Amino acid sequence: MSRTQSNMLALGTIAPEFYLKDTNSADSYFSFADIKGEKGTLVMFICNHCPFVHHVIREVVRIANDYRVQGIGVVAISSNDVNEFPQDSPELMTEFAFENNFEFPYLYDETQEVAKVYDAACTPDFYFFDNQNKLVYRGQLDDSRPGNGIPLSGSDLRGAIDGVIYNRIINPNQKPSLGCNIKWKK
Repeated sequence: MSRTQSNMLALGTIAPEFYLKDTNSADSYFSFADIKGEKGTLVMFICNHCPFVHHVIREVVRIANDYRVQGIGVVAISSNDVNEFPQDSPELMTEFAFENNFEFPYLYDETQEVAKVYDAACTPDFYFFDNQNKLVYRGQLDDSRPGNGIPLSGSDLRGAIDGVIYNRIINPNQKPSLGCNIKWKK
């Protein structure tokens, strides 16, 4: 299990646009503008097979469900090379979304261009944008990792989302996420 940290895209960066196929609905494509929330937008890079994603996925779904009703748009994107990692194929993304009760799009970044413009490095990697599409948080869900005994809380990400919703200052000292590296095409 490789351990790769987020690259920590600069705060204030405007959300890069995308237009990707959703594996969680029939023949749908979504752009950032399509999934943008009234109060903010959470963009996550995940994949099906990563043990770090498996460790956090229930809390990620809870966060999505808690905040979508408060005006937060949510999307997950998988950018892994499916030729080398067939367990991350779009068909299996559909199954993963169903098994984990995703109520948000799970997009397939076949060209890996979206991961590159977001400077994504690992799964999971979290980016939260305010209602002006400015990056206000990037980094970890919380301090829990597979096997470290710290319970999942989503505290870091929840704190940033609450900061936007309730107009609070968001701590600029943010910890990078840690997970499996994105499987880049050769």
